[in-house]
Amino acid sequence: MSCTANWDGKVSEIKKKIQSIFPGGAWNPLYDTSHLPPERSDVVIVGGGVLGLSVAYWLKRLEKQQGAIRVLVVERDHTYARASTVLSVGGIRQQFSLPQNVQLSLFSAEFLRNINEYLAVVDDPPLDLQFNPSGYLLLASEEGAAIMERNVKMQRQEGAKVCLMSPEQLQKKFPWINTEGVALASYGLENEGWFDPWCLLQGLRRKLQSMGVLFCQGEVTRFISSSSHMETASGEQLTLKRIHEVHVKMDHSQEFQPVECAIVVNAAGAWSGQIAELAGVGNGPPGTMQGTKLPVEPRKRYVYLWHCPQGPGLEAPLVADPSGAYFRREGLGNNYVGSCSPTEEEEPDPGNLEVDYDFFQEKVWPRLAQRVPAFETLKVRSAWAGYYDYNTFDQNGVVGPHPLVVNMYFATGFSGHGLQQAPAVGRAVAEMVLEGHFQTINLSPFLFSRFYFGEKAQEHCIL
Repeated sequence: MSCTANWDGKVSEIKKKIQSIFPGGAWNPLYDTSHLPPERSDVVIVGGGVLGLSVAYWLKRLEKQQGAIRVLVVERDHTYARASTVLSVGGIRQQFSLPQNVQLSLFSAEFLRNINEYLAVVDDPPLDLQFNPSGYLLLASEEGAAIMERNVKMQRQEGAKVCLMSPEQLQKKFPWINTEGVALASYGLENEGWFDPWCLLQGLRRKLQSMGVLFCQGEVTRFISSSSHMETASGEQLTLKRIHEVHVKMDHSQEFQPVECAIVVNAAGAWSGQIAELAGVGNGPPGTMQGTKLPVEPRKRYVYLWHCPQGPGLEAPLVADPSGAYFRREGLGNNYVGSCSPTEEEEPDPGNLEVDYDFFQEKVWPRLAQRVPAFETLKVRSAWAGYYDYNTFDQNGVVGPHPLVVNMYFATGFSGHGLQQAPAVGRAVAEMVLEGHFQTINLSPFLFSRFYFGEKAQEHCIL
């Protein structure tokens, strides 16, 4: 894919001029630079998944003057074969334990509902996200019931349409559920369900190209930065860094291209911890701000697809069991997708994306069949694995600037709910870059500095 929108046009003009001087002469360029990123860009976004693309979209949408900001998105895998975006189950919900997460998902639901108002491109067909508004059904045991009640009260205060159900109401509405061990359920009545992540990704890319955003396939291998020193009121020495140049290594070659920039956005998902380290984040003595790392790492998660002729019907929501197992319908032919997050001891090696089918047999299936007796007879058809950008500190997103690497901004660490919140997170990061503060949703609890201060923004509703 070309890294510059206008460059191709200029090259073809030059070709024509040269060919007009030498009639019949074949054009044989000495060196084709169309695959290289530009030499300078105001903003370099590392990571071309939905979070990175959403930041690019909002930077261009909110810029004061059209064409004022040059944005480059660097993505190392243009096929998105290992991208968390397209390997996710595509869910969206407002049933979270933190108000900020509810607000983020409410805006994202509005964005997805009106996707063609946001992402329409002249003369291109409208996007069909295949949004399935079947809701999420979260089940709570006796010990989780009080927390669920508290969460739902807060969710409603934030404007989410969620209702509580007793085991009796649950049994009546969804007779295929075995309510044994369930004390309470919460059910999303609006703005919850699932959609096609690939369609959102492609829709964003198409829109960004029409807005003049540049794309480049390559890997960020180095940051060149300058340092300045300052002393805090308490006498602590601080080193402030500013990145001036990003080195992008081109695919299948040893060459790299330096890109001068003013702002870097770290939206590298599961690999954002490595990108932060490259910029010097966490390279100081332990216990200092300088030594505070970005606590985001890849965690491998399996998704299984099974068939079950007697399984739940078309009205089935995405069901999340107290045991950690979850499932939803996939299409219309009695197919389902689902899984269960492993315990810390069961965490698989994230070095590859191979699937462990024994994990389904031993950990997932018994829990599914206990909750939905019809699943006793299910047959696994296929499976895949993807990465969570897992924030080991509090399983929540990291948004906004780094306190010491002053021009690196984060949009990462969402631990499995990044896709559904991407439209709102992109807007928040763009606001921070352009205005210096959050404007629509106050995401201060998600700033990097919480890792140094030990202030957890703990999200308890992680699937």
